[in-house]
Amino acid sequence: MRRLAPWYAVALALVLLDQLTKYWASASIDYAGVRAVTGFFNLVLTHNEGAAFSFLAGAGGWQRGFFIGIALVAIILISVLLLRHAGEKLFCFSLALILGGAIGNVIDRIALGYVVDFLDFHVAGWHWPAFNLADSAITVGALLLVAESFRPNVRRAGEAR
Repeated sequence: MRRLAPWYAVALALVLLDQLTKYWASASIDYAGVRAVTGFFNLVLTHNEGAAFSFLAGAGGWQRGFFIGIALVAIILISVLLLRHAGEKLFCFSLALILGGAIGNVIDRIALGYVVDFLDFHVAGWHWPAFNLADSAITVGALLLVAESFRPNVRRAGEAR
């Protein structure tokens, strides 16, 4: 368990920061309101009942349990992978980011029925869909996993030598 502590600490820190920023956004920004920060970044408050890019947001409510179930399976799978590969720093850091993001968003889904999004990047009138810190952590974690997969001489526990 000692080998897993740093990875769970990263995930926990992300969950806490994610929930804190979502609470701040919900308390500080009117729903659907826009607070301009720079010429390319706004703070907005939206509630996403779907997945990434509001996928299935208007599906009538069944998607909430579906997305909670997927997140819980992912949390268990990531925990198993962390246990099996606890010494592989980049791999585990990537998984810890994804784990923290998944937990942060599933907390919203369970408690609120939607995920709080509030970060809005835009250019020339085109807006990227609003997102949150948990989404950012999941994305960075996934990109790091891809990058890590291209590293030479990376061996996983149990691979033939």
